[in-house]
Amino acid sequence: MCRIVYAYVVGDIIHSGHLIALENAKAFGDKLIVGVLTDEAVMEKKPKPTLPLDERMKIVRALRFVDCVVSQKEYLPLENIKMLKPDILMESDSHSPQDIKQVEAFMASIGGRVICMPYYPLVSSTRIKESIK
Repeated sequence: MCRIVYAYVVGDIIHSGHLIALENAKAFGDKLIVGVLTDEAVMEKKPKPTLPLDERMKIVRALRFVDCVVSQKEYLPLENIKMLKPDILMESDSHSPQDIKQVEAFMASIGGRVICMPYYPLVSSTRIKESIK
């Protein structure tokens, strides 16, 4: 049986934190599907990305441990996980407990689980953008 893992990113500036998180996500299953947030989804919580969605998706698709890339229209991955029904959803401990509870409830209803990975605050796209300015 093929175990599917779903993770999601903005993917505006790919850094080592993204690489570690996505490579670890792949280690939990056979196939890794990565959602790349649309501009509108990102702007629910953060500033608009610098790169357009199609470029961000191409960059994420090029990572050797990513098997499939889809767009994610909302910051919370609920719509995509309802459609894809992954076995495992990778979350970040930087996301709100309410958001995590919503996705945990759905994942439990389909026999899946949520794995929370630590956020890497020292390597963030926001910090990189600020240092460039």
